[in-house]
Parts: sequence; C-alpha cells; structure tokens
Amino acid sequence: MPDNTRRTRDETFWQIFADRYAVEPGPINLENGYFGRMSRTVVEEYQRHIEFINRSNSVYVRQRFEQGETLKITAQLAELVGVPADSVALTRNASDGLQSLIRNYNRLQPGDQVLICDLEYDTVKGAIRWLARNRGVEVIEIDHAHPATFDSLLASYREAFVRYPKLKLMALTHVTHRTGLVMPVQAIAAAAKEHGIDVILDGAHALGQIDFNLDELGISFAGYNLHKWIGAPLTLGFIYIAPERLADIDPDMGETSFPVTDIRARTPHSTPNIPALLTLPLVFEEHRVMGGSTAKGARLNYLRNLWVSAVRELPGIEVMTPDDPRLYCGITSMRFTRQVDQQPMVERLLSDYNLFTVMRNGAASGPCIRITPGLTTTAAHMELLARALTELR
Repeated sequence: MPDNTRRTRDETFWQIFADRYAVEPGPINLENGYFGRMSRTVVEEYQRHIEFINRSNSVYVRQRFEQGETLKITAQLAELVGVPADSVALTRNASDGLQSLIRNYNRLQPGDQVLICDLEYDTVKGAIRWLARNRGVEVIEIDHAHPATFDSLLASYREAFVRYPKLKLMALTHVTHRTGLVMPVQAIAAAAKEHGIDVILDGAHALGQIDFNLDELGISFAGYNLHKWIGAPLTLGFIYIAPERLADIDPDMGETSFPVTDIRARTPHSTPNIPALLTLPLVFEEHRVMGGSTAKGARLNYLRNLWVSAVRELPGIEVMTPDDPRLYCGITSMRFTRQVDQQPMVERLLSDYNLFTVMRNGAASGPCIRITPGLTTTAAHMELLARALTELR
C-alpha cells in the first residue's frame, strides 16, 4: 500500500478495508485488543476448510496435510516475520507458546534468579512463579515507575541486573496488555545480554501492528498470536526460537513426535485446528495487501492520537501511556482520576455513549480503562470517545 503516512488519515480509503469485515450491530467496539476480526473472505475460506476437513477427515490429513501442507504454511509464516523456517512452530496462542518456552528452558539451576515486572501477562507471571516451585529458583519482581519514559524503563532493568547478580532469565512483554506501553525491547535485551541474562519475549500484542526485526531486537525466544492483528481465526499462534539456541529449550515434557532437532518438539503434540491453519495463506496475503504492520500500525496510532490529544491535558483524566512514539501503539489506557473504581466509568461509557471498553488491573500504577481501536474504527468513533471522556470526567 503506497504512501502510508498520507493514507492513515484517509477515511474513505480505510472504509474500503472496513467494509471487508462483518460487524454485528451494537456497541462501538473499542476493545479490539482481545482478538481481531477475520475478513469476510477469510471467514468464507475458513468455513470452506471446515466443511472440507469434515468430509475428507483423516484421509486428507494423514496423506496431505501432515506430509506437506503444514510445512508449506510454516514456511509462509516464517517468511512473513523474516526468520528461518526451522525457527518457528505453530501453537494455539501466545500463552501456550510462552508457557512451553518457560517450562522447557533448561539453563536454570537451583538458586538462580528469574525476573518479571508488574506489567507482564498473568499467565506469564504464573509460569515464571512455577519455575520457583519446580526448579528451586528465586523470582524477582519489579514495578515500573509511572509515568514511564524510555530512560526510566531501561534504568529499571539495568538496576535490577546489577542488584540481582544471579539473574539468568527474564520475561519481557513487547506491548503490555494492561496499558499498551511499548517496551524498548532492543535496548533492554542488549543490557540483559551484557549480564548473561536470557529474555523470553511476549509478543502477543505486537505482531501485526508494530514493525520489528527479531535479529535487530536481539531476541532468541518469543511467543506470538496470529489472531489479534494478523487477522487469523482463533486458536493460532507460534513460538520463535533462534536456531542456534534450540538446544536450550528441551522437548516439551519429553515430546517424541518429532526429532530433538525439530522446533516442533518444543510444543505439545496434538490434533490442531486444521481448517484454521489451512486458512493462513489467505490471511497472510490479505495482511500484505493491506500494507502489513507498517500500514496497520500507522492507522491505529493515528486513531489513538485523535482521542489522546483531545483529552491528555484535561483535569480529571490521566492518560497512562506516554506520547513518546517509541513507547506507544494503538492500545492506550486512561483513568478518571476522581474515581477510585474505574468499572462504573466503563459501564457509563457503554450505557451513555454506546462505547465498549474494558478495565484492566494489575499494574503498579493502578487500575485503568484500556481503549483499543481496530481496523473498522473510524475517526468519528474517536471523536465520540473524546467527547464522552470530556463529559464524564
């Protein structure tokens, strides 16, 4: 898609893409971070594959899918994210993949330390704490100062690396699900490497709305979703392991369905959602035609900035996510400072303005309301949101 900067503001152009998605009548969805929509053509393709697999059953799966189709799809996925085909394995979602990476990381010894922060996904926190119970390691938990800056985030980790010299492994979230804060992954990963600390990256919300190169980020282990900003059916994600680091992740609970040299041995072997997987080639093509992460990210950031710029300085409102372009994406959170409980305000946004949002807890900075535009969101929706927040404050 040419001239992404110019296109981000072109409502007519983006309506062409919005019209490719079926939208149920009802509230305006500003909680697109949960999972993304499939286009009409992807839904039709998915349904076609459901019917085909139901008819052909194991004859096709055993003879064709397992023998070749799945490898072609994995190769296309690897091409999409710019990594070798032998460095990715399909999973049901990012959470499943991250749990596999964490529990099978084999370089920990009793007494070692592992690191998480307040903004990690709860499933990731739970997996890291599982290591403490089962591997005899110590979990170090840090909270990030609010409001965050690039330098404060990096400093938080640098201080932890010095203070806790037994750190060997850390979780890091690219786009935090609570506030939408984008972590300076490359800088943090470089600092971790200086101290001999491995990073397992949670990229669940990053893929499809942020441009990145895994080699440049300095990441060897990561888990991703395909059902958020790529446009795939639910139940699809993948893990990435740098080929030279494969031996540092054990086969999952002794998995023997694949050779020990195959990354697929690092995930549980089971019957996957085959119709969904067969839909991926079309999903990848539509993602490219739309302009990929560059175009999607620019559009989502534009929509985000419309409402943020309108309310950032208003008394009674605090936007939780900074305006440093290195630290935000389409997902951004706010709170009403005169309200202790943000849930009633979520309900007011819905009942009074027909705007669907979600509250998020768990950050050290306190509860917030997460607002996530999507590819069917318009500038008019953002203007309505800005008016609603102004009036409700």
